[in-house]
Amino acid sequence: MNPRVERLRAELERLEVASFLVSNPVNVRYLTGFESSNAFVFVTREDVVLMTDGRYAEAARAVEGVEAQVVERDFLPGVATNLGRLADGPVAFESDHLTVARHGDLLSTGAELVPLAAVPLALRAVKEPAELDAIRHAARIVDTVLARFAEESFVGRREADVAWWIVRAIHEEGGDDVSFAPIVGSGPNAAMPHHHPGERELDAGETVVVDLGARVDGYCSDCTRTFATGELPEELREAYEVCRNAQGAALAEVRAGADSQGLDAVARREIEGAGHEVLHGLGHGVGLEVHELPVLRQTAAGPLAAGNVVTVEPGVYLAGRGGVRIEDLVVVTEDGCEVLSCFTKELVTLD
Repeated sequence: MNPRVERLRAELERLEVASFLVSNPVNVRYLTGFESSNAFVFVTREDVVLMTDGRYAEAARAVEGVEAQVVERDFLPGVATNLGRLADGPVAFESDHLTVARHGDLLSTGAELVPLAAVPLALRAVKEPAELDAIRHAARIVDTVLARFAEESFVGRREADVAWWIVRAIHEEGGDDVSFAPIVGSGPNAAMPHHHPGERELDAGETVVVDLGARVDGYCSDCTRTFATGELPEELREAYEVCRNAQGAALAEVRAGADSQGLDAVARREIEGAGHEVLHGLGHGVGLEVHELPVLRQTAAGPLAAGNVVTVEPGVYLAGRGGVRIEDLVVVTEDGCEVLSCFTKELVTLD
């Protein structure tokens, strides 16, 4: 018996639907372990049907606990027609993933449809022990890469070259892949939270925001550290201390039952109290995707639960001058959190 499927079946009862069509490939993998660019899982109270096209037929038939159905590659007449044959209504579908065109295809089958968002995603929010092990491994790789990074000479090198160095290093340290394209923002670019590394060369006397993650067995890590390239102006030294204090204050409040919005407010008070604008929320969940539930921001709702994996990443950004972000990846526990990002938060100066 697949416990993940059983948890989804329990949601069917709560939501008063008879079945659920899962279309998001990440959720398909979560429920069945099957990876494909074209696969759908149809869960009823009795059956689990894995639908994919002929390219993946043999792999689908090897998946335990599912009935593999080979369908046409196109959604209509493939999955949609098959669903019309299998379904007892009402049928829930992932409204946050299925396209309008595919929704129209489903309607053409005559099935009674119920749009539901984030149902499998919510199931993924509390991690199982094996998931946590993979995330811990991915976080250790990032710590090792950051330790190597701190010993390199990067002043005078392009941001894009530094980002490529990070990609190579993650692979060299055993990562299956990066969990996202690394962010390297130097000088004024460090004031843009999601800056894309470009042609600018790292210069002396500025901050460099480095945001990176590794992927292991499908699971992600995420960590940010801010480095100096020599003596910093007073305003950037002050920004670093404000950010570090805000990160520490929020981190100290992370535990099962802590309010997601309230945690964001802890860091926000520190940053706004020092006269700076807050440009983004405190953090987000991490797992099979680098951004998933739960979220820590002003619009968040609900408490954290033991087994959640979240980032705690406040930032202080001075437009045109530089910026600072400090991010830890943590596992929420009953009485606090397990910090997975162990590279120092002291300000490290690069050569």
